[in-house]
Amino acid sequence: MGAGRLYTAVAAGGFRRYATYRAATAAGVFTNTAFGIILVYTYLALWDEKPHLGGYDQAQAVTYVWLGQCLYATLAIQGGGVEKDLMERIRTGAIAIDLYRPADLQLWWLATDLGRSLFQMLGRGVIPFLFGALFFPTALPSDAGTWAAFLVALLLAMAVSFGIRYLVALSVFWLMDGMGVNQVMMITGVFFSGMTLPLNVFPGALGEIARALPWAALIQMPADVLMGETGAPGAFAFQAGWAVVLLAAGRLVQSVATRRVVVQGG
Repeated sequence: MGAGRLYTAVAAGGFRRYATYRAATAAGVFTNTAFGIILVYTYLALWDEKPHLGGYDQAQAVTYVWLGQCLYATLAIQGGGVEKDLMERIRTGAIAIDLYRPADLQLWWLATDLGRSLFQMLGRGVIPFLFGALFFPTALPSDAGTWAAFLVALLLAMAVSFGIRYLVALSVFWLMDGMGVNQVMMITGVFFSGMTLPLNVFPGALGEIARALPWAALIQMPADVLMGETGAPGAFAFQAGWAVVLLAAGRLVQSVATRRVVVQGG
């Protein structure tokens, strides 16, 4: 089997695996829709007081909320993607089996996570997004080109998200327990991705720093591409740059870990 076919099959396996959790998916759809409604009314009240906050009008702010609810599980903003399985395999020593596979470790887990992401978007993210577009005023584009650019931004966001979480998972080679780094990832993921508020709203130096960090590639960049607030080439360059840096760092850490660190239980 060629490499391309192998990793396509791995991604399809990741998609099918998460598709079996039907009750969890239904609960996730309900939760994201309910939180979306709460956030929308919170945003509307805030934008009533401060129109054009962060450069958005109310319709754009509402669109941002529903896009965030769509991408929350898709991009594993608070974790909960394949890094949980990887952490456990490192902790128990089962990772040694993965290293004997005739496949690249990082690409294997990247393909698995892409399959998971695609299912979470289609199974859990699309319905809340469509609900929001149907019942609330939104600022969605009418041209196919903008939607195509958004899909590219979304794929790049998936790569950046995986790059962050892969590095977090590899830390277990040294820490032997992922609980602490998971907690840190949850906090930073929610705050710096813009799940709480758009990063455009953050003032001064805090805003500049937040918009320069890799988490900005997860929600803020796709949202601004979708709503025409930023040029697609610049957004793609930002996202692709962080994806390359993070994936390269993950490969370097993986190399060091598998050469020099004794796997617990392995």
